[in-house]
Amino acid sequence: MSETQRIAVIGAGVMGSDHARTIATKIHGAELAAVADIDLGRAQALAAELGARFATASPAEVIGSDQVDAVLVASHDSTHTELVLACIAGGKPVLCEKPLALDLDDCARIIAAERSAGRRLVSVGFSRRFDPALVELKAALDAGEIGRALLAHAVHRNVSSDPSGDSASTVLNSAIHELDQTPWLFSSPVTEVSWHAPASTGLLPGRQDPQLLLIRTADGALTTVEVFVNAVYGYDVRLEVVGETGTLALGHPAAVVRDTALTRQTRYPADWRPRYAAAYRAEVQSWVDAIRGTYDGSALADAVDGYRATAVAHAVIASMGTDGRTVIVDYPHAELTPAAEPFAQGV
Repeated sequence: MSETQRIAVIGAGVMGSDHARTIATKIHGAELAAVADIDLGRAQALAAELGARFATASPAEVIGSDQVDAVLVASHDSTHTELVLACIAGGKPVLCEKPLALDLDDCARIIAAERSAGRRLVSVGFSRRFDPALVELKAALDAGEIGRALLAHAVHRNVSSDPSGDSASTVLNSAIHELDQTPWLFSSPVTEVSWHAPASTGLLPGRQDPQLLLIRTADGALTTVEVFVNAVYGYDVRLEVVGETGTLALGHPAAVVRDTALTRQTRYPADWRPRYAAAYRAEVQSWVDAIRGTYDGSALADAVDGYRATAVAHAVIASMGTDGRTVIVDYPHAELTPAAEPFAQGV
């Protein structure tokens, strides 16, 4: 399939708007066909800005439209399950922003529906898999440049967060990037986790911030993840992998570096978009190429990856409820884990 793909974006908030602009201006073989948002005025404004064919407050309208070939879901996390299932029922490829679903049973429903459809339709927006620096780091690790990986340190800091969230939502919406990144990086599933609470900023009542997660993968490597969603000074993501014969990192320390709110504008962006612009472009381009049949979609996270990340997130939340005891990660729907056929064989 080589024709231009007509893409609808559901959700016209910060994430959805950014995806819509990327599709409209930077993706080969695609056009922005429609925008849907619960706020019709916001959808109409974005559609007018980018020349989309139509805007609506009804996600069902874009999913069912004969003017739409594929759908990108960037609406609230709680809407993902039903929207993805509707796309599968309509036979339309869907790229769903993380998390795939908040509930493991819902993830299993999506996997089962896709398998019943008989072809790969679902991709999950774990954009870190397309970050050029992280891709290079993984290639060096896979090539054995530092021997066997023993330990990794990951940092994920945001300027501020949604004030309505709680400690569990930090895991399901923010830390879930690292919960997918870690097994992908080491090519090894997560087997156990524990959650730890350092001193909290107290900026948001009812939310522990920052949080520290310990993640062990089946290869024996241990990863620490600091997730700090109200770090104030800027959006800052770091990673170091320690191996038997060296280290690999996404950045290098230099003496004393002072990162504070006063230096935020000059050192760090206010959100993720500048840091991961290239990753989002590459992810969406790969998805479009997979739909068009010019790429097999192998680098894209699938519904099973989405399920596994949610399973790890729930184990972390379970540890949170036991004051940090180690929790074995359970993947209770093991019979559903085989992925559907690659895009090139079905779409």
